[in-house]
Amino acid sequence: MNAIASLALSFPLIFFTALLALVAVYWLLVLVRLAPVELFEHDSLRNDTLASALVSLGFAGVPASLALSALIVLASLLAWIVELAVLGPLPLGFFRVPLGLAVIWGAFALASPLAAALCRRLHRRLHRHPSLSKRCLLGERVRVIDADAGGATAEMVDDPGRQVRLRGKAGNRPRVGEVRVLVKYLVNDEAYRSVPEQDYLDARTRLVRLHLVERHEGAMPRQEGRHGSRPSA
Repeated sequence: MNAIASLALSFPLIFFTALLALVAVYWLLVLVRLAPVELFEHDSLRNDTLASALVSLGFAGVPASLALSALIVLASLLAWIVELAVLGPLPLGFFRVPLGLAVIWGAFALASPLAAALCRRLHRRLHRHPSLSKRCLLGERVRVIDADAGGATAEMVDDPGRQVRLRGKAGNRPRVGEVRVLVKYLVNDEAYRSVPEQDYLDARTRLVRLHLVERHEGAMPRQEGRHGSRPSA
């Protein structure tokens, strides 16, 4: 028992031990109804929030707290395997720190697609849950099956038995047969704003490229002329 405790408190496993403790405390608070399951959800995917980041990683359709918990648990399991099979038997000394940081990064990188696949298997059950069928549906793909003057009715692509109500703006009204992505929850109407799937993918691609360009430009110092003046664009 002491050996397990000592291992759990060693680097890099202590990082995952702390995260698992936070996950356990959070779900305990959920069980006693002191914390909501949809703790990280927002009404829109427009802003850079934890929920929207997880959606971009493939965790659409499940609460961000559940996706994050699955990610942490799987990453912790992978880190334990690496520690027991690779790092533990080796006399690493100072090199344990950089290797430990690499293990932390690698564990989350490998766990992300596994956790996303696990969450996708829970989609249908969560869609049927009355308290988990609102904001956590943002990022899901739907197919329009009926349209009228007030909006449209659509069904989930991954779960045809689950239907949602869509609201559209002028120039962006849903059309029957169209596949769209839910991007905003309208609380008062209990409906969703949506965009065509291709527009959503294009917007995500542009956003990623914009962030990359901003980082690149921020890392490069501005060139100045001979007398301290900056060249004009």
